[in-house]
Amino acid sequence: MTAPDDPRHDLFLRLFTTNESALRSFVRSVVPTLVDANEVMQEVALVLWRKFDTYKTNDDFRRWAFGVARFKVLAWRRDRMRDRHLFGPEMTNVLANEAAEMAERFEMQREALLYCLEELPSRQRRLVDAAYAPGARINDLAARSGQTAMALYKKLHRIRLALIECTRSRILKVMEHRT
Repeated sequence: MTAPDDPRHDLFLRLFTTNESALRSFVRSVVPTLVDANEVMQEVALVLWRKFDTYKTNDDFRRWAFGVARFKVLAWRRDRMRDRHLFGPEMTNVLANEAAEMAERFEMQREALLYCLEELPSRQRRLVDAAYAPGARINDLAARSGQTAMALYKKLHRIRLALIECTRSRILKVMEHRT
């Protein structure tokens, strides 16, 4: 196990926090209650941390972590085998594979969207940032910019359409590059 000031500790935290929501989604999809899912996630985090010394940095952390989560879910299921409301091991494996694929897809979409946001002209980027800031209200933004709310909605709509198209195009380029 690494010491807290070891660079591998920071690497583990970065990798785990990047993938935690996808892992939690998978666990929650096959474990019936939130309390049980939290229990399984604690076990997953402990195993990942304890075995992190065996992790090689050029390996796919997400795939490794999903493998650990799958085994922890199966162990949790085995311990509660009498409950008929649980999925069987085959379904658990199907859901695990599906969750891993979805997590990869969502990550690709997120990266493409961030790229496309960076490509927006600065004026449009500022509008998007202002419109989606916590607590932002279109009426207030419109009043500050001297426009009607409807005009602002239309601008945002056009920007969103451009972002959708850019994101799709970016994902296609990434996919072509992989093949």
